[in-house]
Amino acid sequence: MYTSTHVPDFTQLETTLRGGWAGRVPLLELGIAPTIKGEILGRPPTTVADEVAFMTQMGYDYVKLQPKIQFHFDRRHAQPGEKQDDRAWVTSSAVLLETMEDFQLYTWPDASGITYERLEMAREHLPDGMKVIGQYGDIFTTVWELMGFENFSVACYEDPDLIAALFQKVGDLVIGMYDIMAPMEHVGALWYSDDIAYTNGLMVSPEFLRSHFFPCLGRIGAIAARHGKPLLYHTDGVLHTVLEDIKGAGVNALHPIEPLAMDIVELKRQVGNDLCLCGNIDVDLLTRGTREQVRARVVERMEALHGGGGYCLGSSNSVPDYVRVENYLEMVTAATEYNDRMMG
Repeated sequence: MYTSTHVPDFTQLETTLRGGWAGRVPLLELGIAPTIKGEILGRPPTTVADEVAFMTQMGYDYVKLQPKIQFHFDRRHAQPGEKQDDRAWVTSSAVLLETMEDFQLYTWPDASGITYERLEMAREHLPDGMKVIGQYGDIFTTVWELMGFENFSVACYEDPDLIAALFQKVGDLVIGMYDIMAPMEHVGALWYSDDIAYTNGLMVSPEFLRSHFFPCLGRIGAIAARHGKPLLYHTDGVLHTVLEDIKGAGVNALHPIEPLAMDIVELKRQVGNDLCLCGNIDVDLLTRGTREQVRARVVERMEALHGGGGYCLGSSNSVPDYVRVENYLEMVTAATEYNDRMMG
């Protein structure tokens, strides 16, 4: 099975995330399915050491790890510690919260119960040159999932105090995690993920996001800046109307630039090196395309975007379990070989 010849060098990734050119295009993924990792490793990835081993073997400069916190979204599964499925259908109707009384009765996670053990454990397993990217997210998503999107939408007009209270409560819990992760010496960057858009537009108005969401993102950006660490932001969808808000919140790198939502080459012309752009290799292509098609797309993107820096290559979202393993490997090997040619 494939093993990269690249030696981890987080300084190259950090340079790129800050919009610079480090002599190569780093690989970057928000997530890779455990089944795919297991097939490549030859064993199920069950430990932090396994995660580090996989990322090293594939030629990444980092391992992405999260704190552990439990929000409960379904009355049928509201007991602390119960396992939640990795993928689930979110209904548009009420889930847990409809009123301020519901808000007050809901059992919120205790910040003192959030655990960072996986981030701490990584310290002893990181090879020289590799660092952790500390990641969490979903302030906006958690708010509307707790309510159901229909109830959330109505409450935006009829109960703005409830909406404000939810953003404050969820925001404080999530942002508090970045306060803990950012000072860790072996954490080299922070990553916030929260979808605010889809392929045809934003999920809510720019004005709503500026009132409730971007102040939260800005608090995370301030934490990253205070500790001298780059901030990545993941959101699907078309984002032209809020790009300045994203930059203004202190974001250094934007992921994953969905091909159906935005033209990454045109977007690069627009943002220059103010934002590092990450991803863009279509998950559908990785799932249903041929290895030759995947390789051609990787080379096309690297040729169009590597000049001047500020681009990391990866999928247009993540690498789920239905992606063909051979296509994922083709993406990685094509990028590595292209980098090797550029570096001579």
